Amino acid sequence: MPLFLALLRSETAASPESRAAALSGLRIYQETPRPAPRPAMPAIAQAGRATLRDYGGEGIPVVFVPSLINPPLVLDLAEDNSLLRWLATQGFRPLLVDWGSPTPDDRAQDVTAHVEQLLLPLLAALDRAPVLAGYCLGGTMAIAAASAIETAGLVTIAAPWRFAGYGDALEPISALWDEAHETCERLGLVPMEVLQAGFWQLDPRRTVAKFERFARLDPKSEAARAFVTLEDWANGGAPLPFAAGRQLFEDFFVADLPGGGRWQIAGKPVDPESFGAPALSFVSTTDRIVPAASAARLGDVRELAMGHVGMIVGGRARAALWQPLADWLTALRHPR
Repeated sequence: MPLFLALLRSETAASPESRAAALSGLRIYQETPRPAPRPAMPAIAQAGRATLRDYGGEGIPVVFVPSLINPPLVLDLAEDNSLLRWLATQGFRPLLVDWGSPTPDDRAQDVTAHVEQLLLPLLAALDRAPVLAGYCLGGTMAIAAASAIETAGLVTIAAPWRFAGYGDALEPISALWDEAHETCERLGLVPMEVLQAGFWQLDPRRTVAKFERFARLDPKSEAARAFVTLEDWANGGAPLPFAAGRQLFEDFFVADLPGGGRWQIAGKPVDPESFGAPALSFVSTTDRIVPAASAARLGDVRELAMGHVGMIVGGRARAALWQPLADWLTALRHPR
């Protein structure tokens, strides 16, 4: 909250009206009643604190690898807005990686270790080669996993790979880590607030404006309910182990090990161009969190003029991403 309020002060310094509207939206958001959490889907495999959750359905397993940042449930945001539940009705078996909540004891577990020690053992529990589908940083990790095991296919959705493509945004991201590094090292964890502050800095005005717009909604409307659900997801999430944060900020954002071909899994460089399995990449041309210049482009590349989250849960998501994904998976299952 203090970080958001500081951002709010700086962005509305010249507009008391905007500040008042955003604060009103923030108050309404905080006071909105929430429904009881839905029960978690059943786990079919476990590796350390990570589990693989089954969303039912039949056919080829499609393992969704979410980011380490924010909870995985953006892929299952609501009963009526869930990519995973919808795919289960389309002849596929969607499975979701749930990374669990790290503790300071996990401080040495970097992004590489998440792939080697958690993701790969979960995949090894399956009785057939899956399609891997990774969203955001989860897509980066899915690419790494696909370099180490046999897969039936690989899908990346707004997955950063060439981190140099962040361009001018790299400087404030690096400055944020310089400021937070010492505290995070003492904690053994990178709190969600640090990561959230990094996202806010990518588009600070939009962060404030969304609460201004929310203040004008009928609190009982469907639009208001959807805003609260999505904002709860965006503001939630477990911390990262310190080593994962360090690797993300220093080795990925600053040194661009993935984009430079210098990131290794199981002792071998990850080379997306060497995969033998079919691949599909969704790239947003308007994404602020994963700019198009940084996104993985593998196999069949589909460009969308949609935001980072909107492509998964927005009003046009089913037509723009869900259905094309299902069509691609169907073609994979029944090649001509």
